[in-house]
Amino acid sequence: MTSPTSGAPDPVAPQPHEAGAIAIRLAAVWHDNVARPVRALKTAYLPLLLVYFAYGALGVIDVARDMWVKESLSLSPAELAGIGVWLSLPWTIKMVFGQLVDSVPLFGSQRRAYVLIGAALVALGLLTLAGSAAGWLAALRPDQAFVFGALLIVLGAVIQDVVADAMSSEVVARTDETGEPRPDGEIRAELGMVQVLGRLALGIGILSVAGLSGWLAQHLTREQVFLCGLVIPAISAVGILASPTETAERRPLDWRILGGGIAFGAFVVAVALFGVPYAQEVVFTGSMAIVLTMLHLVTRDIDPKTRRAIIFASVIIFAFRATPGVGDGYFWWSLDVLKFDEAFYGVLRQTGAVLAIAAMWLFSKQLTEYSVTTVLFWIAVAGTVLSLPNIGLFYGLADWTQATFGFGARTIAVVDAATSSPFAQLSMIPLLTLIAYYAPEGRRATWFALMASLMNLALVAGQLQTKYLNQILTVGRGNYAELGDLLITATVIGFVVPVAVILMFRKRV
Repeated sequence: MTSPTSGAPDPVAPQPHEAGAIAIRLAAVWHDNVARPVRALKTAYLPLLLVYFAYGALGVIDVARDMWVKESLSLSPAELAGIGVWLSLPWTIKMVFGQLVDSVPLFGSQRRAYVLIGAALVALGLLTLAGSAAGWLAALRPDQAFVFGALLIVLGAVIQDVVADAMSSEVVARTDETGEPRPDGEIRAELGMVQVLGRLALGIGILSVAGLSGWLAQHLTREQVFLCGLVIPAISAVGILASPTETAERRPLDWRILGGGIAFGAFVVAVALFGVPYAQEVVFTGSMAIVLTMLHLVTRDIDPKTRRAIIFASVIIFAFRATPGVGDGYFWWSLDVLKFDEAFYGVLRQTGAVLAIAAMWLFSKQLTEYSVTTVLFWIAVAGTVLSLPNIGLFYGLADWTQATFGFGARTIAVVDAATSSPFAQLSMIPLLTLIAYYAPEGRRATWFALMASLMNLALVAGQLQTKYLNQILTVGRGNYAELGDLLITATVIGFVVPVAVILMFRKRV
């Protein structure tokens, strides 16, 4: 290009060699980031990706369930947080299901049969919720039906997740066509990409029903929405039935793991049934002791350096995930004060899901190469910053933005959901890649289950803290005076604890 006044080359316009360099860089970005997940996709991955997709798509009932809880159940936010602790515990005994999947074929199947059982449990849980919402289950109070139905759904999801986790390591070949070992870096990169694809499938599942969940909750009865949800377990069942092969890996039962897990399950049930004081705390402490003991048994064969790296990475992830939430009080306040409705919450979920998928897709290369500590440090910082708009909404930020800029609470909520939503999914990919890489042959399901149990115990710790905060700073239906202090306290803890642990242990990972 030339200058219109002098005919000389325009110094502002890109020169031909610069334009070529830009094109090359854009092509490299396309190849390394945008096109990478598509190029990495293989037919062998589809069954496990459909299981992850179905798990994400279970969110189709979320808005209707949350509204039903507020409208028809008598549970307080603190009680709901306590129930959340119990519902998190099946994830902490995944080692039982892992041992069964590794060692006990059902009708000759170590994969299909267990996914089908999980799908059946999810379907039964949805029918329980539908029956209670419609008044078909006279034998159970709505509160009891909610807990029972939710527990069945969680158990079904746990079983399916165990199988999908094991398959995410199995689908990556350790040898080439000639039987020679593949390069270590190549194996690790493919395992990382499988984890990215799994998170993408989960995110696409969430996205596919995010807006729909709000629309269904607004236009159908609660029981009709729960019945619509029966489509979801059918998806995972169809996916696993289409799997061309079954795993040939099998090891004898490790009774230390299976027996310990069953004993722990019995212990949890006994504590719950007999009303032991501080039952949730007792179960959490026992869970930690048992899971850590089992991890010690399973990791004894790993070289000391790798074992130390996994231990310190696990400590950091635990601290990152063991932070408290606010509880259901903020959701209720947004309905009563900000006048958010079912359809708008569907928009929020859909916006968040789109951004989560975009972030995982575009940063797939970085997520498989950056360290756990770097990823989590910046997620902790960003998560704290992005919590500030929610606090601001409680203290009247929307009134100021409406008067000054012409937008109010709904715009702030959408922007906040769009910017904060990707981080939860991004945080898990580096650790999942590490777990997949070191998963021992014949014990992949058990290995994944134990590591996942530890990570889910962190969520239990977070639920317990949420319960404590809601007991100290009481929030109820129509009683939101202490909600601001609750928001600030949860945000401060959610920043200080993970960042302190990351800074303490980052050099050891």
